Amino acid sequence: MVGQLTAKLQNDEVAMAEKTPAKRPQPSRLRIGRRYRASRLQGPYDALVIGSGIGGLTTAAMLSATGRKVLVLEQHYTAGGFTHAYDRNGYEWDVGVHYIGDVGGHPTATRKLFDFLSAGNLHWAPMDDTYDRICIGDEQYDLRAGRDEFIAGLLKHFPNGRTVIEAYLQRVSAVGRAMRLFTIAKLLPGWCGPLLALWKKFTWPDYLNKTTYEVLRELTDNEKLIAVLSGQWGDNGMTPKTGSFIIHALIVKHYLYGGYYPVGGASKIAQTIIPQIQAAGGEVFTYAEVETILLDGNRVRGLRMVDGTEIEASLVISNAGVFNTFEKLLPESASQRAGYCRDLQNVQPSTAHLCLYVGLRKTAEELRLPKTNYWLYPSTDYDGDVRKFLADPNADIPLVYISFPSAKDPVFPQCYPGRATIEIVAPAKYEWFAKWRDKPWGKRGEDYQALKGRFSERLLEHLYKYFPQLRGQIDYFELSTPLSTDYFCRYARGEIYGLEHGPKRFEQSWLRPKSRIRGLYLTGQDILSCGVAGAMFAGAVTAQSILGWRRGTALLRRVFAERLVAASGRSYKERVDTL
Repeated sequence: MVGQLTAKLQNDEVAMAEKTPAKRPQPSRLRIGRRYRASRLQGPYDALVIGSGIGGLTTAAMLSATGRKVLVLEQHYTAGGFTHAYDRNGYEWDVGVHYIGDVGGHPTATRKLFDFLSAGNLHWAPMDDTYDRICIGDEQYDLRAGRDEFIAGLLKHFPNGRTVIEAYLQRVSAVGRAMRLFTIAKLLPGWCGPLLALWKKFTWPDYLNKTTYEVLRELTDNEKLIAVLSGQWGDNGMTPKTGSFIIHALIVKHYLYGGYYPVGGASKIAQTIIPQIQAAGGEVFTYAEVETILLDGNRVRGLRMVDGTEIEASLVISNAGVFNTFEKLLPESASQRAGYCRDLQNVQPSTAHLCLYVGLRKTAEELRLPKTNYWLYPSTDYDGDVRKFLADPNADIPLVYISFPSAKDPVFPQCYPGRATIEIVAPAKYEWFAKWRDKPWGKRGEDYQALKGRFSERLLEHLYKYFPQLRGQIDYFELSTPLSTDYFCRYARGEIYGLEHGPKRFEQSWLRPKSRIRGLYLTGQDILSCGVAGAMFAGAVTAQSILGWRRGTALLRRVFAERLVAASGRSYKERVDTL
């Protein structure tokens, strides 16, 4: 849904937008990567990577650091997967990088890996000290950066809750420690499985892979405190009563010391990583759709593109997700023989979503937009509210997430003077839009536009409730649906987090880099966990699996030995201060 509005419309904004004839939106001009042509191939290549999400780029860049020539093939018009950005009508938005944790001044593993992949050219701007604000009904709760500050902020609302909150954070830390073994297990041969199971039985806490609600309920019967502590559940798409405490704890730990945003926008992630791939002779091609993985018996021999071109390589890495890899890219007979058709029955795609992209003709400063994310909930009954909404889309929207990218990015005013952007995300059900799935993008008809218009109006009202000064200020907006996610990112049901992160998902030993097909490896968020950092570390684990313990460990020593700085030699703080 596209609305071209003026300040004079004020309360009639959405009504006017719905009356505007549907027009096919113009494709984004923001392009990262090189357009594929068969004539541009410069093989032979040591490895082929399907998909340019952060997992695929990480694996490619780390293999390139060892001198391997890697070709990354992206079907979209721009590289980056869910880290890409797009521009339209004079505005730019990210599609998945709303904030990143663990990349501040302290030398964390996340920051070191980003620095290595980008050769020190990817910079980070801190958000407000309150990085997330949980709004339940008419009450607001701040999640503040820093362990002590986090506790102090919650004690303002729960003065008797210190013991519970500290016990909760101890359990969060325990999950972080356990994930080290969980990650190493991805690299060990299958025969180690029984030994690992025994190790887990005697060393892992019994709460580790329960649901988030079960773990919190063991600590307190205060439902409001439970709701606030689990208020970031939208970051993995599973409600507290369905999602694993593992993914919840990883997210909490990731942001505990604050949220950050890439300086220059989300597209800088791919833009700064690709040169390392090219430096070793590799390339990242866009508009490069893979038709099938080519096999010689049970061994990979390359890929066939949709234009019929065959690219030979004995190593193929799929960043397309396990459903796409084993149901679409790998021949069915091979998936059947390897047991993946059976394995896929034990996992489910994650949730779909709506995202309203909003543009305003004033700066974030003029509009008083914060660097804080807002999480809006009608009640503490997250699970009940979601069930009602998915059963009836006219019910209250159970979660509305509001992000302010132009406020977070210190160079946005230079790139887009006099403008600001907002993104509003909510859960959705693929079936609501399924009847239009065979219609071309931008030409799905008036009924589709009308449905998007109704959702847009509802999301805007949530925005106005907390930011009434924005009523009448919106210049442009458009809504993406699960069909948009399918069209641009090839997730068939519009899922944004790969696989569901329920307890059962973390028990699937087959979700590992090395597949049962010789020469075929997996990377991305289906290997470890969702999110940019989760997919990035999965990329590193996949590179380690390919390189082996000796060469892989030597590379990891280079990555984590010390944080890189830009070629100028200036510190991160000095670079940010000059922006």
